[in-house]
Amino acid sequence: MNTGAHFPPEKALPGRRNVIALGLVSMFNDMASEMAYPIIPLFLTLTLGAPPAVVGVIEGVAEATANFLKLISGWLSDRVRNRKRFVAVGYLLSAVAKVGLALSASWVHVLGARFADRFGKGVRTSARDALIAESTLPGERGSAFGLHRALDTAGAVIGPLTALALLGLFGGDFRLVFFVAAVPACVGVALLMFLVREPAHGIHPASFRFSLSPARYGRRFKMFLIASALFAVGNSSDAFLLLRAQSVGFSVNATILLYVAFNIVYSLLSFPMGRLADRFGKMPVLLGSFVLFTAVYGGLGIASGPTLVGLLFPVYGLYMAMSEGIGKAYIVDCVPSSEKASALGLFATLTGVGTLVASPLAGYLWSAIAPAAPFYLGAVCAAGAGILLFVTRR
Repeated sequence: MNTGAHFPPEKALPGRRNVIALGLVSMFNDMASEMAYPIIPLFLTLTLGAPPAVVGVIEGVAEATANFLKLISGWLSDRVRNRKRFVAVGYLLSAVAKVGLALSASWVHVLGARFADRFGKGVRTSARDALIAESTLPGERGSAFGLHRALDTAGAVIGPLTALALLGLFGGDFRLVFFVAAVPACVGVALLMFLVREPAHGIHPASFRFSLSPARYGRRFKMFLIASALFAVGNSSDAFLLLRAQSVGFSVNATILLYVAFNIVYSLLSFPMGRLADRFGKMPVLLGSFVLFTAVYGGLGIASGPTLVGLLFPVYGLYMAMSEGIGKAYIVDCVPSSEKASALGLFATLTGVGTLVASPLAGYLWSAIAPAAPFYLGAVCAAGAGILLFVTRR
């Protein structure tokens, strides 16, 4: 059995190009998104005067929208068997949303723009991930998803640095940064149209019958789904990490640089972690990610100054490298070939229910109890999810 991390030669070469092309598309889109994302909570609280609880509501609604739509779009792309159309529409919507952010005059407008952006993410993600899976062999999927995450997250490094430079150039005008962010988003759409190929689909589903039952995908997927849903209840938006950095004394510029450091680690380690998962198994790496998340969120809870928070941001990048792409690779290995996007969408939707609860709950805990409270909740949920996954792993 081939368990190496190299892409197979000749026959899979077009698939390798697809993975790289999709990674570049994601890199430009993420550059655009991450020019905007780290300054949205600052824009809301400093420019529009919104309280932290509103940040939680906006992020909860935005992320839940994306996750709910991943189920429908994934199921449809499995039936229509044209992944590229879904991916193109999704990226185009996200590009338009950047302009909406720039034109926002109240937090309600920001909510609308974030909704449109995450609507686009929901339309494209399951189809894109299935396209990556269909472009690689099963023993190479950890590497493929890891490479995609590495390129995607490289955009998340470039984006905040660009935003930081533009804030200095524009005198701290958040709106102008949002306008400029639309440019790389449009570049990503153009690359998608010209470079990504739709692969041949050898397996077709029997019908358009829609089912939400995880039982049809097998026990391994079901248990992973349950553990992930528990974890999601405590996994509030990363916007709260940025607010936490500010609460312990980091300036706006320093907060953005912390976010860049997190994404540098995430980008550099995603492909090596994917290779590690291909070689030694995806489950040990995933279990390790739950341990890391528990430690990071526990640390953010007890932190009373900037030193510990500054150290934990890069460790959080390692957690992301060990979890995001590898979790998707694990799912597509668990389910029938004709249901890849549907399973990925179901996973995103059910964990999205937790997200819908997590971010507003984090905002409430922050305001009503203490800024540390959301992080203690996240640590407890991650520990519980890791234990559940460990005892049910076989």
